[in-house]
Amino acid sequence: MNREELDARLDAKAVAWLDQALAEAGEASKAQDNVAVPRWELRFAAAGRHCGQDNADDVRTLLLQHAAADVATLTRLYHQGAAAERRAVLLALPHRVPGPEALPLIEDALRTNDTRLVEAAVGPYAAGHLDPHAWRHAVLKCLFTGVPVAAVAGAEHRAHGDAELARMLTDFASERTAAGRSVPPDLHRVLNMTGEES
Repeated sequence: MNREELDARLDAKAVAWLDQALAEAGEASKAQDNVAVPRWELRFAAAGRHCGQDNADDVRTLLLQHAAADVATLTRLYHQGAAAERRAVLLALPHRVPGPEALPLIEDALRTNDTRLVEAAVGPYAAGHLDPHAWRHAVLKCLFTGVPVAAVAGAEHRAHGDAELARMLTDFASERTAAGRSVPPDLHRVLNMTGEES
């Protein structure tokens, strides 16, 4: 997130709050203090209240960057946070964690029915690290919960030639039809991506 663009969306009071929050996060990244909860983590939770809900994800991403948050910190913030804080952690994973160490957070989010978390969980981090079986189930989770398949990062690349995904989608469509329920339009879109639709 570009700080200048973010500042342009904030009023003076919010900019001052963010300046202080980022300074605290930067200090925390250099020296561990012995307080139970670092001040920047309290600010992480309060970002929406001080900077507006529309800016909260970007503010939280900046805080995680300035604090050089590692997997342990991200995991703690995720499990202790409300849905909005969890979403911000998920969105930050591609920028903070190069390897698969944070996959348990993605897996946890995909077990929920909170569409904000599911949508954040199927981003670039999942595209790069979920194994084929888990990724297929993530796609189905989107269809179940109504999360647009457009939110699934790398969907066209990963779905291409995936006969097992095509089988799962066809079975899902058959079950919905047999139950007298509509088939999500996105299902046909993903089926087309596999190249297996007749």
